[in-house]
Amino acid sequence: MAEQKQLPLTIFIDIEGIIEHDTDQEDNSDHSKPAQWLAPAVFAANDGLVSTASLMLGMGAVSQDVNAMIVTGFLGLIAGACSMAIAEFISIDSTLDNESSQRDDDEPRKDPIRAAIAEAFAFAVGALVPLTVALLLEGYNVTLGVVEGPISVVLAVFGWIGAFLDGAPGFRAALRVLLWGWVGMVVTFGLLINRNW
Repeated sequence: MAEQKQLPLTIFIDIEGIIEHDTDQEDNSDHSKPAQWLAPAVFAANDGLVSTASLMLGMGAVSQDVNAMIVTGFLGLIAGACSMAIAEFISIDSTLDNESSQRDDDEPRKDPIRAAIAEAFAFAVGALVPLTVALLLEGYNVTLGVVEGPISVVLAVFGWIGAFLDGAPGFRAALRVLLWGWVGMVVTFGLLINRNW
């Protein structure tokens, strides 16, 4: 009878030790693997590229003025970077508040300010792609005709990098990011160029 009572207790202790060991490994991997911070940066850069390019193409459809496209792209960069930074700061800060009672003071904590700056910077890097192309080109028709080329290449590269960090097939991810990025740009351009208001 005594052996039967001790067996469940021993199993419980072993399982608890395994769970704690796995949790420690996960915590260490969060701070040691570059993919933990590179993947969100790639997604933020992709967001910056698609949203800024869509805004610029939409403005080009309305105004047919490259200068208006550039101003719109710059404003989109600023607004998007601020939005990403604010969202990241609030997300991490609220998570830290919720976990404060469950974490030791000695455990590494993610800095919400640094994370917010990183997200804003990554978004701005992506947004600079269509802005740079528009600045280097002259004329509305040339800009709309050529800007999609570099944007498409960078979108595919972002998709491949994200897949590489996640250990997923690169070609499929690059194609997926490219196609959905095009959907965003085409929808914005198409809605505004065929406007009746």
